Amino acid sequence: MLDHVDPADPDHGPRTARPGTARMCVVTRQVKPVDELIRFVIAPDGAIVPDLKRKLPGRGLWVTAAHHAVAEAAKRGLFSRGFKKTVKAAPSLADDTERLLARGVVEALAMAAKAGLVIAGFGKVEDALDRHQAVALLHASDGADDGIRKLDAKLMAANRQIPDDRDEMTPISVISALTSAELDLALGRSNVIHAAVLAGPAGKTFLSRSQILVRYRMANDGGTDGKTAPNKTTVNSQTRPARHRAPQHD
Repeated sequence: MLDHVDPADPDHGPRTARPGTARMCVVTRQVKPVDELIRFVIAPDGAIVPDLKRKLPGRGLWVTAAHHAVAEAAKRGLFSRGFKKTVKAAPSLADDTERLLARGVVEALAMAAKAGLVIAGFGKVEDALDRHQAVALLHASDGADDGIRKLDAKLMAANRQIPDDRDEMTPISVISALTSAELDLALGRSNVIHAAVLAGPAGKTFLSRSQILVRYRMANDGGTDGKTAPNKTTVNSQTRPARHRAPQHD
């Protein structure tokens, strides 16, 4: 249950966006949990900037975490109306916000890699799937279809070979939200097309940020038709057992 429902007026600072809080989207006028919204604040130069971590000082307005919603808020002048003062919302605000969200996903993947929770390379990913170690299967969004099909088939085959000693069923995400260049940047190596994320707190953070990015890229608010915008990517989940073993290094 949502503990606090606030009006569409600007909030009183980042501390009001605690878990359980809901805010009204200035575009749809729907009240939603803050996890489904993005907070925007006014920078010192009067520009509107996204506060993705909900920590920036000052009052904030909230918009549904969707590209089209942010674009509409900027186009219709809803930030000036909501803040009751003239502010500068760049026409590129929706695209700029998407780039920041993608950067957050890359940074989270880099942190997971530093924690030893990421395996890269087709053969190593296959092995992680066979051993039921992976909690997420990553494909570069610009990767070749053949390799993607083979690893997806490997995941399906692993689903049919459920270990007898499984303790729980864990949803395994198939993520194609980053390009090969972004995977390269996160993992500090070149030509990364496929990777696997293992269980751990850093991996959980990566999954959470990936889901937010994909939701932001959805073509329709709430994804009512199940379609995504052209050239955007998705996160799919398949339920299979994950045995949380430590990663093996070469």
